[in-house]
Amino acid sequence: QLQLVESGGGLVQPGGSLRLSCAASGFASDYHAIGWFRQAPGKEREGVSCISSEGDWTNYADSVKGRFTISRASAKNTVYLQMSSLKPEDTAVYFCAADIRGCRSLLPGDFVSWGQGTQVTVSS
Repeated sequence: QLQLVESGGGLVQPGGSLRLSCAASGFASDYHAIGWFRQAPGKEREGVSCISSEGDWTNYADSVKGRFTISRASAKNTVYLQMSSLKPEDTAVYFCAADIRGCRSLLPGDFVSWGQGTQVTVSS
């Protein structure tokens, strides 16, 4: 069974940076695309970014393009989300999840094996 664990959240000032990590373990973890999602209080969960199993294809939500960068460690079992120029509206719980069929979309329903989430708060 595939398991994902997020880490790296915290409190950061507007304009600051933060790097989130998603550690994957278990069955076929190297063969799954990994997506990052976020959910703010009172809002639906939304897709942020996705990276293919080989790390050679990525996509981003328009709201984070140019500010966030997704990457995958050479061992492919850890995926990072480097977040820069953070805004208060980036405040949310961030989750990672997996899709064996690749980055077909940023729709939460296409992903499985959700982690427990890590809180990111952007505030002065």
